[in-house]
Amino acid sequence: MTSELFDLSCKTALITGGNSGIGLGYAKGIARQGGDVCIWGRNPEKNKRAFDELSAFGTEVHEMVVDVADESAVIDAFAETLAIFGRVDGCFANAGVGSGRNAFHELSNEEWRRVLSVNLDGLMYALRAAAGHMKERADAGDAGGRLVGTSSISAVLGYPRGATYAGSKAAVIAIMQSLAVELARYQVTANSILPGMIETPMTEKALQNEEFSSAFISR
Repeated sequence: MTSELFDLSCKTALITGGNSGIGLGYAKGIARQGGDVCIWGRNPEKNKRAFDELSAFGTEVHEMVVDVADESAVIDAFAETLAIFGRVDGCFANAGVGSGRNAFHELSNEEWRRVLSVNLDGLMYALRAAAGHMKERADAGDAGGRLVGTSSISAVLGYPRGATYAGSKAAVIAIMQSLAVELARYQVTANSILPGMIETPMTEKALQNEEFSSAFISR
C-alpha cells in the first residue's frame, strides 16, 4: 500500500502523540512510504485503533503507552523503542494539549504547568533522547536523522485566551531552530511544522463554536 512519492523503507520514525490527529497523520504518511513507525500515546484504546490502521500499510508498527510529561517514562520508552527497532531515524515531537479559554489575568499556575509539562517538557524529553541517539550513531560513522516539532500557527498569530498554548508553541520554533544549527554537524535536520486550525479531536470543541470558528479561521 505504499506509493512512489519517496522511499522510507529501512527507516524508523517515532511519533509522540501518534495515536490520533496530526500525529497519526504523520505516522500514516511515513508508513505509506514504507517506513516503520513507533507511536506513543497515553490512551491504550486510541493506541490500539491507530495500530490497526497503521498495520494495513504492511510495515513494522509498534505502539506504547507513554506520558511524555514523565521524564523517566520517556527515557524508558525510548530505550524500549531502540530495543525493538534498533534505531530511530526520525523523531516527531508531536504530543500536545490545548489550554483552557480563561483570560490571561485569571490564569492559574496549575493550568500553566499542565500545558507546558506536555507541550515543552515532553518535547524536550523526547527530542533529547533522539538527539543523543543520533549523535552516537554519527560518532560511529552513521550520520543523519530528522527531528520535527509540531508548533502551531498560534505561535505567530495573536491567540486571545490562549497565551499558554501559543507561548508553548512559539518556544517550539526557537528550540527547533537552535537544534538545526547545533546538530547540523551530525547531518541531523530539525524543523517545526505550524499547522493552522486542523480538524482533530483537540480542536473539535473550538470548531463547533461558530463564533470562534468564523473569527479565527477567517484570519
